[in-house]
Amino acid sequence: MTRPYESLTITRVATFPRPGTVVPGHLGFTPDGGGVTYLFSAEGSLVRSLWRYDLATGERTVLAGPPPSSTSEGDLSREEELRRERARLRELGVTDYQFASKSRPQVLLVPGGGRLWVSIDGSEMREIDGSAGAIDPHLSPDGTRVAFVRDNDLWVLPVTGGEPRRLTFGAEPALTNGLAEFIAQEELDRDRGFWWSPGGSRIAFIRADSRHIPDYAIVHQGKDEVETEPHRYPFAGRPNAYLDLGVVDLESGATTWMDLGPDRDIYIARVGWRPDGALTAQVLSRDQRTLRLDVFDASGVATTLIREHREPWINLYGDTRFLSDSSIAWLSEESGFCHLYLHAPDGKRVRQLTGGEWVVTSLVGVDEDQRLAFVVATKDSVLERHLYAVPLDGGEMVRLTQERGWHGAVLSPKNDRFIDSWSSLDHGPRVALRDVTGAPMADLFANEGAEAAALGLQPPEFTSLPAADGTLLHGAVYRPPVLEPGRRYPLVVSVYGGPHAQRVADDWMLTIDLRAQYLAQQGYVVFKLDNRGSANRGLAFEAAIAGRMGTVEVDDQVAGVRHMAALPYVDGSRAGIYGWSYGGYITCMAMMRAPEVFKAGVSGAPVTGWDGYDTGYTERYMGTPQSNPEGYHDSSVLTHAAKLQGKLLLVHGMVDENVHFRHTARLIVALTAAGKDYDLLIFPEERHMPRDLKGMEYQERRVLDYLRRNL
Repeated sequence: MTRPYESLTITRVATFPRPGTVVPGHLGFTPDGGGVTYLFSAEGSLVRSLWRYDLATGERTVLAGPPPSSTSEGDLSREEELRRERARLRELGVTDYQFASKSRPQVLLVPGGGRLWVSIDGSEMREIDGSAGAIDPHLSPDGTRVAFVRDNDLWVLPVTGGEPRRLTFGAEPALTNGLAEFIAQEELDRDRGFWWSPGGSRIAFIRADSRHIPDYAIVHQGKDEVETEPHRYPFAGRPNAYLDLGVVDLESGATTWMDLGPDRDIYIARVGWRPDGALTAQVLSRDQRTLRLDVFDASGVATTLIREHREPWINLYGDTRFLSDSSIAWLSEESGFCHLYLHAPDGKRVRQLTGGEWVVTSLVGVDEDQRLAFVVATKDSVLERHLYAVPLDGGEMVRLTQERGWHGAVLSPKNDRFIDSWSSLDHGPRVALRDVTGAPMADLFANEGAEAAALGLQPPEFTSLPAADGTLLHGAVYRPPVLEPGRRYPLVVSVYGGPHAQRVADDWMLTIDLRAQYLAQQGYVVFKLDNRGSANRGLAFEAAIAGRMGTVEVDDQVAGVRHMAALPYVDGSRAGIYGWSYGGYITCMAMMRAPEVFKAGVSGAPVTGWDGYDTGYTERYMGTPQSNPEGYHDSSVLTHAAKLQGKLLLVHGMVDENVHFRHTARLIVALTAAGKDYDLLIFPEERHMPRDLKGMEYQERRVLDYLRRNL
């Protein structure tokens, strides 16, 4: 039997989609609960269509194919391109869709190709006249209108088409109404800037003023004509965008501004409407240590319902979930681990619903009739994710998903069933419909053939080891298919290492790391370790890096190398390391802070000086350069450049709008001043995530050859 991945080529390593990943995405229920909708490519490509599975008949139909001008990244506008980049999205075609939440008949909206497309009660999709250039569209609850941003202002348009009506005024290139500002999109998991009220008569929106932030120019130097791309990028310790929260009344056109308090150097982390029509917002302080949930009256006066202060920082979770009586289901790390709490409508805590040295990773939904909340959590293992039912009135939580692995869930509108999507090291993602007890109702996607053994992939093995302070760390090991007796293999560490990320998990994504698989097939041992500072182990575990990035992460990776070097088949004298983004940063720091351990490194898109990264991310973990100058100095790669001894390859896209190429340029200057050799691989027209197939294949060949030659 042919196993297509047991003898990998570099072309295969560079190719997307990955094996077993052409699966239904953006799963949801139709508003009436009668169908499951999802994005999928039956051809196995990255170009997706919108499908519907009828729960009564089992019939599958295509609701919308790829809109014109949506199947090539070259057809996207600059704003669409950047929004895709911040979402790290590779798929094309239909990449988003939405139903009006309260409409009868059902109204379906599909954006694509710079226009909007609509279907009413199952009719054929048609373009909405007047929607050209629409950004971030959202249907009104009753489905009669769609609001969107165009030319940085907010507009509304009947879904039947016509002349759009402008709702906000005064926008200019760095002053936007209704768009999420850069920090919200990149660092706060808020990708939208306006919200319909439950009755559809008002829209809350954010006005973001970045005119005082100097332009950072990104130059496209790989094109025939010189093109400069300006970005209002807020560097750590420098000014952020000024934010205002307004509500526009659609009938009168009048805007009321909310009182956000005397300190305007804030983040608006979340915005939402209560069932009673009152606007709420989660407001986060600039230092990200204080979070308050405010509710506003009709004149914009605020009342604080919940206020939390936490050291060294507050991690944000999902949107605030209100019950019908305006009680609040609230996620908090007050105990040191993220758990679910119930608060009364006035904000007073009623009870803690979950607890223990494990974390709730998401609140899926609430069934008020049955008095149950549904959460995904790490209760049974940090290496897995499972869905649990939690009584709102207190009591034991019940696990609803049983298969080993990493589960995600979507609850039906009537709370009577859920979509379960899960994967494991051994099997690619599968999708099933289950009732609320977890009993199977239907297989929606079996992903037949997406098994590691059938594909010729060898899943990594889990291991664990203690950090210097005794904390248990989890790792994953990719070994050569056959270990020859007496042979010791070079070790390659694949690292990310940063906060808000977990890499070691019982998840298919770990198995289909094709670079790691290729290296293992070529006679290397590849090792991944979730060091202190990574996610889902509680705040203290993550906060080990507070004010001192690039320290304990390197210590733990060194401990990992020594743990592996004690194995009879690993040659600890030939250890290399590679990583991208924060992983590129840790690669550089490991090469310079532990030169006796790491002989070669490949650093992709590294942050080399935290004063050159953005406010929202950097200040959460490091404070500002003004408040923590020693921490910034010691956490900078530039400070340690003279310690480099091994071979270092730097890889960077020159139009990276997240980690600017300037980071690598500054490191080159420091290495040159220190008389240190380095190697360089640059891509003039790539951003933070390489996309071009030929470029990715070239990159893989260079990276893998570099490790081969130097280890």
